[in-house]
Amino acid sequence: MTFGARLHAAIADRGPFCVGVDPHSVLLQEWGLGDDVAGLESFALTAVEAIAPYVSVIKPQSAFYERFGSRGIAVLERVIAESRAAGALVLLDVKRGDIGSTSQAYADAYLDPTSPLASDAITVSPFLGFGSLDPIIDTARRHDGGVFVLALTSNKEGPEVQHACTDDGTVAGRMLDHLRRLNADAEPLGSFGAVVGATIGATEEDLAFNGPVLAPGFGAQGGTIADVRRLFGTAAAVLPSSSREVLRLGPDRAAMRDFVQRTNEELRA
Repeated sequence: MTFGARLHAAIADRGPFCVGVDPHSVLLQEWGLGDDVAGLESFALTAVEAIAPYVSVIKPQSAFYERFGSRGIAVLERVIAESRAAGALVLLDVKRGDIGSTSQAYADAYLDPTSPLASDAITVSPFLGFGSLDPIIDTARRHDGGVFVLALTSNKEGPEVQHACTDDGTVAGRMLDHLRRLNADAEPLGSFGAVVGATIGATEEDLAFNGPVLAPGFGAQGGTIADVRRLFGTAAAVLPSSSREVLRLGPDRAAMRDFVQRTNEELRA
C-alpha cells in the first residue's frame, strides 16, 4: 500500500490526531528525569507505550534525539520500531533539504526499509527549489513512503519566504501546486503532503491538493479544533499535531492515553 492509502486507513481506524514525541529538556525535568540518555530513553519509550497504540501517527522530532549523539539516535531507532509495532505510522520530523547525492543520502537514511531509521514518512524543506527534493520524492515512491513539504509554517519568520511572490503566485502556492501535480489521480489519498500551521490565522492558498496536511501548533501552541475546521475544510486529510500538551501529562500513561483518545473523538465529531 502507498503511504497515502495507509494513512487514509489509519485515520479511519484511529482518528487524525498526530502526537509528537519530543523529549525537550524542560519536559524531561518535569518528569523528574535527567537530561541525559537514560532520561531520554525512559521518557520516549514511556510516551510511545502510552500513546502509539491509540493514534494514527507518531511524529518524533529527530533533533531532540540527535543532541545526545549516537546513543540518542539508538533511542530514536527504538521509538520508530516500537511505534510501528504498536500500529502507528511514523512521521519522522527531520526537515531535511539538500541537493543531489546528499538529498539521496537523506532519502536512503529515512525512507529505505533497510535503514534502522526507516519511517513511513518524513518532513522536508523545499526552499532550495522543489526540484532539489526529486531524490527524496523518487525514493518515497519506490518504497511506498510519504513526504511532507514545508509550505505555510506558523513561525513568524516564515512569511519572508513563503509569502514572497513569483510570476504566478506566492512561493507557498507554488509548493502546493507541485504537490497537486504529484498527487494527481491518487486514490484514496496522495502520499505527498504539506506542512501548514494550525495557527496561521487565515490563508487564500488552495489547500485542496489530494494529499495530507500536517498541522503543527494544535493544542498548547494555540491552535484549536475551530481553527482546524476553518482552515482545512477542503483538505483531503488533516493531521492536527501536538506534543507538549500530551507529554506534560506524563509519566502518567493513563492520563496521556485518555487525552489522545478524547482528542481523537473531538476531532472526529
